[in-house]
Amino acid sequence: MRDHHVRRVRRDRAVRAAVAEGLLDPHDTPVAAFVDIVGIAETTRELLTAWPEDVDVLHAFAAKANALVPVLAMLRGQGLGCEVSSPGELAQARAAGFSAERLVLDSPAKSQRELEDALRNRIALNIDNFEELERVDRLVADGFPAVRVGVRINPQVGIGSIEAMSTAGQTTKFGVALADPGNRERLLRAYAERSWLRWVHVHVGSQGIPLELNAEGVAEAVAFAREVNVLRPGQVEGIDIGGGLPVDFSGDEDSPTFADHVATLRSAAPELFSGEFRIVTEYGRSVMAKNGFIASRVEYTKTSGGRAIALTHAGAQVAARTVFAPDAWPLRVLAYDRSGLPSTAELEVQDVAGPCCFAGDLLARERKLPLLATEDVVVVPDTGAYYFSSPFGYNSLPMPPVFGFEVTADAVTFRVLRPAESIDEVVARSGVL
Repeated sequence: MRDHHVRRVRRDRAVRAAVAEGLLDPHDTPVAAFVDIVGIAETTRELLTAWPEDVDVLHAFAAKANALVPVLAMLRGQGLGCEVSSPGELAQARAAGFSAERLVLDSPAKSQRELEDALRNRIALNIDNFEELERVDRLVADGFPAVRVGVRINPQVGIGSIEAMSTAGQTTKFGVALADPGNRERLLRAYAERSWLRWVHVHVGSQGIPLELNAEGVAEAVAFAREVNVLRPGQVEGIDIGGGLPVDFSGDEDSPTFADHVATLRSAAPELFSGEFRIVTEYGRSVMAKNGFIASRVEYTKTSGGRAIALTHAGAQVAARTVFAPDAWPLRVLAYDRSGLPSTAELEVQDVAGPCCFAGDLLARERKLPLLATEDVVVVPDTGAYYFSSPFGYNSLPMPPVFGFEVTADAVTFRVLRPAESIDEVVARSGVL
């Protein structure tokens, strides 16, 4: 079991070193993001060892969680594959060095060109719906190879605590709704008529989804695959079980763990581990969330209606989910002094606000923290997935720099993973006269 105190120590040392090296300069770079390189290696090792060695499994990192090319390259170096959902993510994965046999393409709205590219290059392809299946039929008839193709099912097992993140409800937009009248029989016929349909895909969701609900959806996919194999023995060779591991944002511990997920799957879908099927996973948030943080200088402090407010440079542009849905996506906020040391100021209830021009741009509301002062540093942990890697363009704020860091006994070293976006680059992406 990992000592999560070490994770906190590494973060504290990184903040202190970043301040000392001017990476959080109050004037030039008041906000930056940081990726724990050692943490990535630790997390991927835990993922790989959680799954039994005798199971043929490809762990395809969900690029949407953090598609920065250097991050993807690190994950490739640790033995992971990559799941992509757009031409941009595919291009980023290729730039990171992933070979075609380590790639999986998912999307509910793939274009003709995307399908042709995936088939031509033998990238694993999960078909979302019957109309897409007909499109792939035509491409296969035209001579495109279909070597790793399956259909995504919607097991309709229910939604979790965050409806927008739940992908197995009765009316979810993803996959073939297996319990809708006639769909199961139609899909069984589709497999029986196409010997090249060799995979089944399912994904129930991740954040807000209990492991038991996730496993129930996987069990439905396993049952369907075995039903196909009764009709045509050995046809379905693999099951892509999607992601499905939520993250606990309340502390530094990993809960649940990859081992917890495997144990729950073993209980609900033991046939998954029988050796009958190859397996693909698509973990994303659970791989990267706790291996990244955002840090911002406090620009100003004030009081309004008797409440203290710290105005920072980290808001909706780097933490849109938390700003717009704080109850579903609460984040911790940690206070450091202007030297980058954990703050020892008196605790006070205060708001931590971002730079965007709307009143709801708050990282934390009525949060009891050490009283923040101008040029103090606010750190937002657990943001390595879906936060600074997926910027929100409100107010034309530039994307902050992203630094990878490694902590040894003697030093903290940094390297640039994504340089700060310049104002000229902001203008350039706004169109040309």
